[in-house]
Amino acid sequence: MQRFLIALVVFALAGCATRKAGEPVRVAAKPPAAQRVPEASKPEPRTVPEPTVFEATGSDVQQFIAEVAQRRGIPASDIEKLIAQGRHQPRIIEIMTRPAEGVLRWYEYSEKLVTAERMDAGARFWNENRATLEQVQQRTGVDAAYIVAIIGIETSYGRNKGSWRVLDALLTLGFDYPPRAKFFKSELEQFVLLTREEKLDPTAVLGSYAGAMGGPQFMPSSYRNYALDGDGDGRRDLFDNWNDVIASVANYFAVHGWQRGAPVLTEASAPADLAATLDRRNLDLKDTVGTLRMRNVVVDGKFDDATPVILLPAELRDRPNVRVGFRNFYVITRYNRSILYAMAVHDLATGIDKRMQSAGTSVAAAGGSQP
Repeated sequence: MQRFLIALVVFALAGCATRKAGEPVRVAAKPPAAQRVPEASKPEPRTVPEPTVFEATGSDVQQFIAEVAQRRGIPASDIEKLIAQGRHQPRIIEIMTRPAEGVLRWYEYSEKLVTAERMDAGARFWNENRATLEQVQQRTGVDAAYIVAIIGIETSYGRNKGSWRVLDALLTLGFDYPPRAKFFKSELEQFVLLTREEKLDPTAVLGSYAGAMGGPQFMPSSYRNYALDGDGDGRRDLFDNWNDVIASVANYFAVHGWQRGAPVLTEASAPADLAATLDRRNLDLKDTVGTLRMRNVVVDGKFDDATPVILLPAELRDRPNVRVGFRNFYVITRYNRSILYAMAVHDLATGIDKRMQSAGTSVAAAGGSQP
């Protein structure tokens, strides 16, 4: 699941599905009181045009139809008929282009996603799906806690899977959003194939405003490439079948290199001037524990100097702070290209697992690996 770089655009509610698996979760936030605009000076609300029937007659649309028909062996008339049923959604463009009110710091992001309520919901989800989670963890090596955390952050355990027609979202972004038109046209092509393969009504599938779908919020290409039939019923249903969702999230992690029982993240400390210069866009394992120690970063002594790592800015409310991510942390960023997202997944997984262990019911308590 390809993802574009971290976009902490302050818009949607925490857990709102916006992406291809791995595109950023957007978190609503109010500016500090001192920065709020007085009511009298606030600009007039922007008027967003109403949705309109999508025109399939444009040259770029016709070129898309012809290329997909030739490449995939699908009658051009079928594709044209489908596109003619789409709607241009100006609201989606407005959402995608809205200027960020600010970039969240780690403590702000964490406070919105890593909550006691979400941990409690995760523990309930784990208990309800314990047998499947245990089987998947044993088979793939992917920790159940991280599977549960991903589903919690993506859709709040199914409560917020998106309400936009995926067809409308992909058409609108593919043909009316130039910055990422190529990506969304590709996903539209994948959606056409997916609905034919999985026998889905393409006009009825709902998801996020970016076209992500189901419990794990997979984009169409991710659905086609990584979704699994988790219960052997002959279907890959990421909308209503938690067995399939759990198996598919684990499969995504496994394919991208998750290491069984390996660490994800550890706390560390670094000189304040170093912490202040870290680039949160860095998602590469370009450091080692040894090179960090040479830069006066204090890392737990149990980790070998040769271990590849990412040094992560993790601002606290009262001071700069750093953490260190390992290979499994990098794998989480393949799901969503954001270090804040990956840290939130780790912390939520840890909190959920602690709840399960305190009840004596987690996979870790039964002898499995731990976050």
